[in-house]
Amino acid sequence: MREKRRILANNDIAEILLGTPRGHLHLRATIKLHSGEELILQEATVANLVRAYIGIKTHPQKKGCRLVGRELSDGAKKKEFASWQLLEKESESEN
Repeated sequence: MREKRRILANNDIAEILLGTPRGHLHLRATIKLHSGEELILQEATVANLVRAYIGIKTHPQKKGCRLVGRELSDGAKKKEFASWQLLEKESESEN
């Protein structure tokens, strides 16, 4: 059975490419592993990860962040935003 959890370290990564593929409007991050596997992250995913990272690193007390995927109705989301969003959810330990 294959593990459901995998930790990627710098030495697992052969290369990271960040750019807008031909014919697309949004950035993609491609993480190429030494194993030959590739992980491709869409721009929104990278943006959410960066937003959460900066929020933790720059906050005087915050030690973690949990983003949960949710489908939003047209009235609940900003114009031009996708319906599926990763939104910050308060963790159990912060209650």
